[in-house]
Amino acid sequence: MQIVKYRKIYISISTILLIGSAFSLGILGLRLGIDFTGGSLMEIEFLSERPSSQIIQEKLIDLDLGQISFQPTGEKGLILRLKDVNEKTHQQILENIGLNTIEEKRFESIHSLIGAELKRKAIWAIILALIAIILYIAWSFRKISRPFASWQYGLMAIIALFHDVFITIGLFSLISHFIEIEIGLPFVAALLTILGYSVNNSIVIFDRVRENILRTNWTEFSEVIDTSINQSLTRCLNTALTTLLVLLAIFFLGGETIKYFSLALITGIVIGTYSSIFITSPLMVSWYYRKYRDRS
Repeated sequence: MQIVKYRKIYISISTILLIGSAFSLGILGLRLGIDFTGGSLMEIEFLSERPSSQIIQEKLIDLDLGQISFQPTGEKGLILRLKDVNEKTHQQILENIGLNTIEEKRFESIHSLIGAELKRKAIWAIILALIAIILYIAWSFRKISRPFASWQYGLMAIIALFHDVFITIGLFSLISHFIEIEIGLPFVAALLTILGYSVNNSIVIFDRVRENILRTNWTEFSEVIDTSINQSLTRCLNTALTTLLVLLAIFFLGGETIKYFSLALITGIVIGTYSSIFITSPLMVSWYYRKYRDRS
């Protein structure tokens, strides 16, 4: 399978996806959950038929709760998102809706200051993870000095990881515009998982490249890359497929709280597998030819 030969096509596809993701984030933005913005979330299930959102809104109007977001779940479930409330107001909400007619599944309340702090910590967690990945790859490939220094392998892996994470975020920005999906800490956990999974695939291919560089007398670098990809392809695809089967089961059979967490992982793993095979390695070849063309 000749991957490198058609690298411009693969890179063009990724460029289009990145531009689309940037457009979606710039125009639509992200619908942040209470983990980052602060507020309260209640999930209830009605024992009989679920009333309309307007009827529930009328029952809560005396509590001065401001704007309330209603999201139906299943046949009888309902998720309410509103401003940060204390326990007394929480109990009053349940009483007004009707304690005998509902079952409360969960209640979460986060102050806006805590939400801002969680947002900062989430950003730092991703940044530190990327730095750690660069250092790890640089150390693992320290014995290779040609045709790239070890840290350059780490840099190419980070480019692929940025590609995976940014497209995943852009896709969720688009989805959340049509469906009420809120970005919270589970989504950040999914992004960190995607980083680890994607870099694992890249390292598998990089490791095969390293072995072929050290053990063979190569003259054409693109052939080394193509050979390395084909030797690793079955392993990468099988790993992705078995992981996706589990995540698809979680998405369709799991609860509402982990449904979109699994969707983020599904998206990231598909994109990450694509980038490891069709982006990272072809980038190495493009960089190699550019490097030696500039020297000539």
